[in-house]
Amino acid sequence: MPDRTLPHHHNEEKMMNRMRTELNKVDNFQAVAEIFKQLGDPTRVRIFWLLCHCEECVINISAMLEMSSPAVSHHLRPLRNSGLVVSRRSGKEVYYRASDTEQSRLLHQMIELVMAITCPN
Repeated sequence: MPDRTLPHHHNEEKMMNRMRTELNKVDNFQAVAEIFKQLGDPTRVRIFWLLCHCEECVINISAMLEMSSPAVSHHLRPLRNSGLVVSRRSGKEVYYRASDTEQSRLLHQMIELVMAITCPN
């Protein structure tokens, strides 16, 4: 964005220059949009919320959500690819949990606040 003055002046020139600098960091906004896109599906929100509270295998997640294992796996893939969920293998079983990142914790907190759910812990 070229350095131009804004059409309306509200005596906030310094702040607007900082805002313009941040707005030009399109990759940052793209990363945020990708994370929110992963949670744009209610089933993924349910899976993510569950995995914020416990580590589970696909079979147990399927039973809790009353869905098929392939359907759950379909939803887990983008959550894992986005870094919101991590997995570990133990023998033939794969266990999933929310990643231990600030991003995951903040999204979990946001879900809890929006839905006014109390964590079972």
